[in-house]
Amino acid sequence: GTLLNLSVSDHSRSDSLLLSWDEPEGGAEGYSLALSSLGSGTPLQNGSAGPNITSFWFHGLTPGMRYEIEVTATLACMETTSQTVTAQTSPSPVRNLSLSSSGSSDVLHASWAHACGQRDGYHLALYHSDSQKLVRNASILPNTSMFLFDGLLAGSEYALKVSTLAGSSQASTSIHQWTAPSIPTQLRLSPGSSTSLVASWAGAVGAAWLHLALRNLLTQTVATTLSARRGLTSYTFQHLHPGTQYWLGLSVTAGSYTMVGPNATAWTYPLSPGNVTLSSAEEQSSLQAHWSTPAGERDFYLVTLQEGEDGAPTRNISVGGDNGHVTFHGLSPGKQYSVQVTAVAGPYRASARSTAAWTQPLAPSGVSLSSQGSSSSLLASWEEAMGEGYVVALSPVEHPMRNSSLLRGVTNFTYEGLRPGTLYAFEVSTVAGPYTSSPRRITNWTHPLPPEQLTLSNQGHSTSLQASWRAAPAGSTGYTGTLWETKSHKQVRNLTVVKNWTNVTFEDLVPGRQYTLEMAAMAGPYRSPVRSATDWTYPLPPAGVTLTNTRRPLGLSAFWDKASGDVDQFHLQLYSKSHPVQRNVSVGPNTNNFTFLGLSPGIQYFLRVTVLAGPYRSSSHFATEWTYPLSLANVTVQPGRRPQDLHVSWVESGGGRDHLVQLSVAESLSIIRNVSVPRGVTQLDLEGLVPGSRYRMEIITQAGPHRTSSQTAVSYTVPLPPLSLSASPVSTAWALAVQWETPPGQRDGYLLNVHEEGSSAPARKLEAGKDSTNVTLAQLEPGTCYLIGIWAVAGPYRSLPKNVTGCTVPAAPTNVSLTNPGSSSELYMCWNKPPGRRDHYRVVLYSLSTQSKNRVQTLSPDAQNITWTHLEAGSRFAVQITAVKGSLEASSTNVTQWTHPLAPDSLILGSPSASTLQASWAATGRGAEGYVVDVYDTASSARVGHTVLGGDARSHIFRNLSPGSHYSVAVRATAGPFHTSTPNLTHCTREYDAVLA
Repeated sequence: GTLLNLSVSDHSRSDSLLLSWDEPEGGAEGYSLALSSLGSGTPLQNGSAGPNITSFWFHGLTPGMRYEIEVTATLACMETTSQTVTAQTSPSPVRNLSLSSSGSSDVLHASWAHACGQRDGYHLALYHSDSQKLVRNASILPNTSMFLFDGLLAGSEYALKVSTLAGSSQASTSIHQWTAPSIPTQLRLSPGSSTSLVASWAGAVGAAWLHLALRNLLTQTVATTLSARRGLTSYTFQHLHPGTQYWLGLSVTAGSYTMVGPNATAWTYPLSPGNVTLSSAEEQSSLQAHWSTPAGERDFYLVTLQEGEDGAPTRNISVGGDNGHVTFHGLSPGKQYSVQVTAVAGPYRASARSTAAWTQPLAPSGVSLSSQGSSSSLLASWEEAMGEGYVVALSPVEHPMRNSSLLRGVTNFTYEGLRPGTLYAFEVSTVAGPYTSSPRRITNWTHPLPPEQLTLSNQGHSTSLQASWRAAPAGSTGYTGTLWETKSHKQVRNLTVVKNWTNVTFEDLVPGRQYTLEMAAMAGPYRSPVRSATDWTYPLPPAGVTLTNTRRPLGLSAFWDKASGDVDQFHLQLYSKSHPVQRNVSVGPNTNNFTFLGLSPGIQYFLRVTVLAGPYRSSSHFATEWTYPLSLANVTVQPGRRPQDLHVSWVESGGGRDHLVQLSVAESLSIIRNVSVPRGVTQLDLEGLVPGSRYRMEIITQAGPHRTSSQTAVSYTVPLPPLSLSASPVSTAWALAVQWETPPGQRDGYLLNVHEEGSSAPARKLEAGKDSTNVTLAQLEPGTCYLIGIWAVAGPYRSLPKNVTGCTVPAAPTNVSLTNPGSSSELYMCWNKPPGRRDHYRVVLYSLSTQSKNRVQTLSPDAQNITWTHLEAGSRFAVQITAVKGSLEASSTNVTQWTHPLAPDSLILGSPSASTLQASWAATGRGAEGYVVDVYDTASSARVGHTVLGGDARSHIFRNLSPGSHYSVAVRATAGPFHTSTPNLTHCTREYDAVLA
C-alpha cells in the first residue's frame, strides 16, 4: 500500500497526542482514525478527517500510557490503505513532594504522592546546593513514594529532583531543604594581648553560619558580635580593655535551624605599672616605692621588695588597684634593694621593676694592721660590714692619706712595696650606693731588711771558710750571726759586727764537712728575717785504689783506702775505651770495696774513685783490668742466595778482637774452610759448596789471651730442582705418568704436589726417593687437568719448584640412545653423563640412506640430550658422541635409527578388467624403503590381497578378484620398523557385460 509516514508527538502535554501524516500520492477522499491501548485491540477513541487534512489531536488520554493508533486512508475507486503507529503520553510529575531532616544533621527524608497515570519508575537526584555537586543518584520502583538520604553534611542545603519516568519521557519536580547544624566543640577563649582575646573551636563545618557575642562582665555590656560563614575556626577580638574579664557565647544556624553552642570566659592581660621608683624615706632604714597607674583594669597590686643583686624577695605587700605608693620600714643598713610592682587581673600578671636603692651603711669594726714579719708589706683586715664596698687609705704617719676603693666581700688588703722600718697609718670606711660611713684608724711598723748576697766559700781550702755579704738598706743598726755544723746542728762560732763590716773568715775547720752561717739585720723593735749560707770544706782524695778480675761470676772488684775528714759518699766510674756504655756507682762513706757484675766480656775497663763532700769532689788515679770474653751467641747457618752458597750469621755476646769461622762436611768432620773475620762483622757468605749437602759450622772468638768456641751449627745447602719435567696421560687408565731428569748435587728425596684444576680441595702430596726419575699418579678424575709441582728436598730446604700441567683422557658417554618421537623429520638422542670433566661434547649425525653431508654439533660439558630436526623422512641415521678435553677424546659406540616415512600421495584405483584392480600412487619426498599394499572385500571386511614392494614401486595390480565387487585398498610406506599408510580408497571391479560392451 501507499506509505503515510505517520508521526506522533505530545507537545509537552501528558493527556494528549498529536498524530501527523503525509497525504498519499494522488490524494485521499478522507481518513478514519482509531486509538486503543497497546496490546488490547479495543478502540478507546475514533476519529475522522477529510481530504487535505494531515493531523489529528487525541485528548483526554492517560499520562504515561502506551497507545496504538491506526490510520485508514480512502483512496480513489474505493481503495483503502492503512498504517499503524505506537506512541506513549508523557508522564505527570509527582505531587506533594516534601524533604525533611526531622532535626537530624546527616539525614533527609523525601516523600511524595504518586503522579497521575502510568509510569515505569522514579529517578531521584540529590544535589549539594553550595557546590552544585550530585551527591546521590537513585532509580526506584514505580510504587515507591518515599526515600531516605543518609550520610549527609550537617548544616548544609540540598536540592532534590524527583523525575517520573515513562518510556523515554520524564516529568520532574524539585525541592530544597537543610540538614540540621552541628554544634562546634572545644570552645576556647584566651588572651592574645592586653587588648585582644583569641577564640577558637572545633567542628565548625557542621553549620552554615556561626554567631559569636562577646560580653564585658565588668560593665555587663556586649562588646562585639560576629556572624561568619561555615569553616571559620578562630577569631581574634581586638580593641578590648586591659585586665578585664569577658564572656563569649556561640550559636549556629543553618536554614531555619538555630542552635545555641558552648560559652567561655577569659581575661585580657593587664598593663604593667609605669615609672616604678624606690627611694629613701624620712625614717632611718626605710625606703618608699612609687608608681603610676596604667590604663585598663586590675584586681590589685602585689608589691615585692627584693634584696641584693640577685633580687631575692624579702617582703610582699598587696594594695588596691588605685594605690600608687608604699613604704618599707626596718630594713638592714648598707643593703641594696629593688621593688617589683605587679598588676594582677584574674590569673594574669604584668610587672615592672625599679632601679636599685641603698640604705645608709655602718663603719667596719675589728680593724687591724699587721706586718707579718715582712719588710715591704702590711696586711690590713677588718670585720665585714653591710654595704657595696669600702674606701681604704695607707700612708706614712707624716704624709697625707690617699684613698682606694674595694668591692664588697673583701675584709683584708695587703699593701706591697712599702719602705722597710717605716711607721704607717691605715683608715677604712664602708660605702653603700651614694653613702659613705665615718672612717676607722690604726698604725704599725714595717720590718727591716736582712743583709743581701750572703755567701760562704772554702776558696779551695780543706780547713777554712770565708763569709761575705752586702750591707742592708737604711734602717739597720748592725748584724748578728752564728756558724753551725749542718748535720749535727752543733754551734761552732757566734758573730756580732757593726753595719760597716761585709766579710769574715772562720779557721781550723774539719775537711769535707758542711757548715751553715745564719745572719740578720736589726732595726727598731724588729729583727729582720734570717739569711743563711752553706758550704763544705774541700774533701781529701782516697788512696790505694786497685781493680782485680773475677771469672765466676764475670766481674771486676775495686778496693780503696779512706782519707781523713768527712765524706758524703764514694763515686766509682768504670768505663772502657772500646765500649760506649759507662758504669757509675755511688756507695756509702764507710765502704772501701765494690764488685762490678754484668760487664761485657773481653773488654778492658778503667776505674776512678771519687770522694764526694757536698758539691765538691776529689778523685784518685786510674786503675785498669780486662774481663774474660764469651762465646758467640745465636750462630745460625742458612742457605745463601744460590744453591752452592751458605750464609752464616751470629750475635756478638761481648768482647773479643776477631773471630775464626771453621766449616766442615757433616759426615767426615774434616775442616774444609778457615775464615778469619774482624770484630764487628756478624755475617759471612761461603760460596762454591755442593748443592743439597749437609755442613757443620763452628766460630772461635779471641779476646786478649782468651779464646772461646761457639756451639756447633748444622745446615744444608739448597738442592737443585729436577730437570726436563713432563706429564703425559696413561691411555689404559685415568692416570698421569710424571718423568724428570736427576739434577747435579745431593738431595734427600723429592716432593710432589698435585692440584686439581678449578678445585678448592687441598692438593695431594707424594714423596719419591732421591734416585727416582718418574712416578705414576693413579686414581685421577677423567678429563681433568692437574697442576703438578716437584721439588728436590735436602733437610728442611726445598729447591725452586718445577711445574707442569697434565690432563687425563676424558670418559666416553654411556647408554647412548637414539629414538624416534613419532616424527618424520626429528630424532631424539640422549646419554648418561660420564664421570670426570670435559671441555665439550662433539656429536656427529651420519645419513645411512643418502649421501648427504654429516651434521656436527658441539655441546656444553653438562648436556645430556639433543634433538635432531629437519631430517629426511623415511631415512636411516647413525650417531656418535665424543667427550673432548683439550686434544684428548673418548667416543661412544655408533647408534642407528629411522625417521618415520611419509604416506604415499595421489592414490588412484582402477579396474582394467572384470577380475583385476590396479592401485597406483606417487612417492612423497625421497620416498620410502618399501611399500605394503593391502586390499579388503568391502562387504566382508576380509583382507583378500597383500603384497610387499620395493622402494621404487609406484603401482600394483591385484588379480582374480570378483567382477562387479567393491574393494578397499590402502598403501603403506615403510622405513625400518616404521610405516605410514594412505587412507583406504574404495573402488569396484568391472562387470562382465561392461567388458563385452
